[in-house]
Amino acid sequence: MKQFQIALDGYSLVTAQSISEHARSTVNNFTIDQTKEGEAELALILSLTQQAFETNAPVHGIMKVLTERLQTLKNKVTPLTWTHLAALAQMHPVSSYLFQDPLTRWSFEKPRGYSGDAQLLDFIYEHPAVASQVKEATPLGAEIYDFTRQAASAVAVRERRDLLAGHIDAVANERPNAEVLAIAAGHLREAERSDAFKSGKLRRWVALDQDPISVGSVSSTFHGSCIEAVNGSVRTILGRAQKLGTFDFIYAAGLYDYLAESVAVKLTERCLQMLKPGGKFLLANFAQDIGVEGYMETFMNWPLIWRTDRDVQSIVDKVKHPIADSIVTRGENGGVIYAMLTV
Repeated sequence: MKQFQIALDGYSLVTAQSISEHARSTVNNFTIDQTKEGEAELALILSLTQQAFETNAPVHGIMKVLTERLQTLKNKVTPLTWTHLAALAQMHPVSSYLFQDPLTRWSFEKPRGYSGDAQLLDFIYEHPAVASQVKEATPLGAEIYDFTRQAASAVAVRERRDLLAGHIDAVANERPNAEVLAIAAGHLREAERSDAFKSGKLRRWVALDQDPISVGSVSSTFHGSCIEAVNGSVRTILGRAQKLGTFDFIYAAGLYDYLAESVAVKLTERCLQMLKPGGKFLLANFAQDIGVEGYMETFMNWPLIWRTDRDVQSIVDKVKHPIADSIVTRGENGGVIYAMLTV
């Protein structure tokens, strides 16, 4: 059966090119010597990993060493050289072992046509919706999944979901009949963790996403509730193509990792305009140097725009809209940076 695919293009303003252009915008000296050295080091890393799998070495140890070595290599070469090396890694025979992990395989193959889709997050959430696929994994795949679902990035994603639910509950307690907007909502799993939603404290919760499969899933799962699933994108928001109204709380938790700074600034400004007086906007972005970028960008084929606290603050500083208060902070494991803006 042919998988439904959705292309991220000019319609969404989330593109593969935006991420590659972000990499090229940094200092990039693509030297022959560095490339050859990187290729040699990568070949050794992957060869040793393959040998370890072939000799049935402990899987956790294999994955820990592989992740650390890929990260070390990524950190020592330029972004352009790393892009070249990542492509080589993806073609190595060791992938036949790694792709037995349902999380790694789904991320690499992109059945929905783009990175970081809602079902990928369900693997990270260990959600019942993907339990059958996890159960079908080989014994080796299950062991690798035990490692990848506990990686720093996965822990940060689960923490992000719970933090979102907490923020929504706090807004609902402060503002009766609060209205909430989730941008790039995915399957809106945070709703399953929200006491405010379960107790009917929210007036409206709009879940906006450009993937019709995610929109359909949210519509079906939360039918008859205050949650309204809407098909839309960054472009439709910036172009004011939809009459969404105003909100007490707006958040974009899995989107800024794909946005060039100029687009991120414009989206932030637009979201602030859509807030009621005293309303809050929360953006989240994966933090740079959390230790798993190398594995994510090779065998998971999941490139992101990793940012520092200063990078996120730069987005906030460039916003041309009155902000009463702003806080840039990190989650407990440091894997995600959050900016909470109040108007």
